[in-house]
Amino acid sequence: MTPLHRHQLARLRDAGWRTLLAGDWDPVARACLAHWAAARLPLVVTRQADPKDEDRISLGLPAPGRWGRRRLALSVARSEVAYFDEFPLLHHAGRRLPAPARPAWRTLCQGLQAVGANARVYGSYGWELLSGLDHVRPGSDIDLWLSVTDMEQADAAAACLQGFAYRGLRLDGELMFVDGGAVAWREWVNWRSGRVKSLLVKATDGNSLLQSPARWSATTFAQAA
Repeated sequence: MTPLHRHQLARLRDAGWRTLLAGDWDPVARACLAHWAAARLPLVVTRQADPKDEDRISLGLPAPGRWGRRRLALSVARSEVAYFDEFPLLHHAGRRLPAPARPAWRTLCQGLQAVGANARVYGSYGWELLSGLDHVRPGSDIDLWLSVTDMEQADAAAACLQGFAYRGLRLDGELMFVDGGAVAWREWVNWRSGRVKSLLVKATDGNSLLQSPARWSATTFAQAA
């Protein structure tokens, strides 16, 4: 059975879309769902309503501007998921950025590749890449999630993100460890530097707090999380 993680995409079978469209939706939500079904667009895995229920999956649909940027909370049977997918890789977002920002973006891509941190674009930029619709607004952050294996790699990846410099574009997002625990990369930087004493770790089955890492080795993070 495929384990769930934050920012994971789910692509539904026809039966799944029929189930969702049969719900009691208002006209705006129904129009959005109908478009998603017709275009076979994915939904995103969210925090699970009942983590012990492996037969149902909680999903979300953050609608674009044409449907009022509604956030639809959905639930489907696992059997109605055709397969799980992922958001686009980092480099694909470059074509959505202003031309002057692309050299800095390429440098970021190269830096993350050098430290072995696999990065994907979610949030408004990720959804716009997937749907072609109006998700991005002026001032939208670029949300990234980065797959990291240990504390040292997380530090190196966060340093790459800190080094991105293009006025008007702000990087946000999360570092995701192998156990599925995800932390905001800016909070990670503050935690590792000792500016904060605890760190919020998010997962599909709930959240937890980690305390100061001062006495921990790089190999203990996944165990503690």
